[in-house]
Amino acid sequence: MILKKYRLLVFFWLFAISLVLPGCIHYSFTGTTPMPGVHTMSINNFENNSGEGPSFLTNLVSEEFRSYFQRNSNLDLVPNTGDIEIEGQILSYNFSPASIQNDPKNGDIAGANRLTIRLQVRYRNNKDPKQDFEQSFSSYADFPQSQNTSQISESSIRQITERMVQDVFNKSLANW
Repeated sequence: MILKKYRLLVFFWLFAISLVLPGCIHYSFTGTTPMPGVHTMSINNFENNSGEGPSFLTNLVSEEFRSYFQRNSNLDLVPNTGDIEIEGQILSYNFSPASIQNDPKNGDIAGANRLTIRLQVRYRNNKDPKQDFEQSFSSYADFPQSQNTSQISESSIRQITERMVQDVFNKSLANW
């Protein structure tokens, strides 16, 4: 009888604690660190100052930033003047030879072409200006030498952009 009451009491306290503790602890599976007073973010359109690239590049980069930051943080996106502000520009969109190979007839030739995209990003934390930064980020992908550079797909450009967005996210909100 006493054992039964003891078991019931233990069960009650475990149940009560399990209801209270989740409200006291913040779990994040993305690695973001909660910042006091930070609830909103604004991400301005990235201007294409490279003079190169497809017409959709500005929109693709801007939307990738908005989408990734919304999916991986608990911040609300606002049109302007968020607690966190991100803006930037596309500095370069260029192709270069990669995987140089020796051809007996023609000498050295490119076995692949490399597309490199470089962004300049300004991050402002209006609640904690010590976290502000301005930095260049770049990423690339290699394509077969036989592929015409004007035929690079939107999905390939998106993959390059996603890597840079993840780098910016890690530096800004995940503090990596």
